[in-house]
Amino acid sequence: MSMAPAPRALFTSPLAAASTGSRLDASVMLSKGKESLLIPDNAQVISSSVVDRCPHRSEIQSVALAEGEDDCLILGTVDSYGHLIVSRLDIVADDIDRTSYSVPPRDCGVGEGSWAGVCFSPMQQSMVAVARQLCKTIDIYDQDIHVRSLRTLWYPSSFSFVQYSPHVNESSSLLATAEGSQLSIWDLRMNNNGGCVHRITGSVGDIIYSTCSSPSGLIASGGTDRAVTIYDPRRWSALSRWVGCSKFEITGLAFSSVDESFIYVQGVDYEITCGHWKQSERAFSFRGDSNWLGFSKCANNDVIAGWCESGSIFIADARQL
Repeated sequence: MSMAPAPRALFTSPLAAASTGSRLDASVMLSKGKESLLIPDNAQVISSSVVDRCPHRSEIQSVALAEGEDDCLILGTVDSYGHLIVSRLDIVADDIDRTSYSVPPRDCGVGEGSWAGVCFSPMQQSMVAVARQLCKTIDIYDQDIHVRSLRTLWYPSSFSFVQYSPHVNESSSLLATAEGSQLSIWDLRMNNNGGCVHRITGSVGDIIYSTCSSPSGLIASGGTDRAVTIYDPRRWSALSRWVGCSKFEITGLAFSSVDESFIYVQGVDYEITCGHWKQSERAFSFRGDSNWLGFSKCANNDVIAGWCESGSIFIADARQL
């Protein structure tokens, strides 16, 4: 989950990839309002766990969660200076902490802090990417070993590994990055042009805030233009453009795991919308009690959740709709 500056203490919750240390009573009835708006019901937190091995010294900027082996989850957190901490969590035992490792920033944290992002490779669990906005860099690590650095032209605001591409083997070496009004594609195997293999330029003045990839390799982007654009990596052309899918700037995107012709769109306000991007039609939406700080979707199913400025967490299971 990408989010605004957050406290340094970190609680595990079933938001980013699968259920972790928190358990909720989800036996609640679903009700709907006007224009397919879902009305949330209160749920009780049965138990929760605290991740003790995240000693960040500055604000946590981004959190990523991936499924590991032996009923373990891999949790990655990065703070405003690019300090990365990766922890293995046992979702079965009472003590969820197993092992962890820490990777300091390449410049030792000198300078001003800014937004930073983290994401895991979907095909290679040991590979993790860390983006730093003010430094205009994306660092690639294999566990705690630095592999290479990518230098962006503009300030990166979102990035994601491309899950599949006919031009790439199973190592998942393509990385899609939103930087300014451009969507840049990087191949970690290439050295020419710093690894950048393609750039897609949007309208002048429109900033891309979010990008994501589908299991088949489609790439989606959205930002200040309040539209979602879907790109085909085989031709690097736009397949579809869903205009006006959000009332405000788009800050979060996620393809549906059930049907990738549907996509979840988070605006800068308090609403999350799911719609058919090919037909530019809204399927349903739900709202928080205040503006979203971030949202995320489970890796293999359509359970989505968002965290609001008020501190409330809203969870929707699209499989029950």
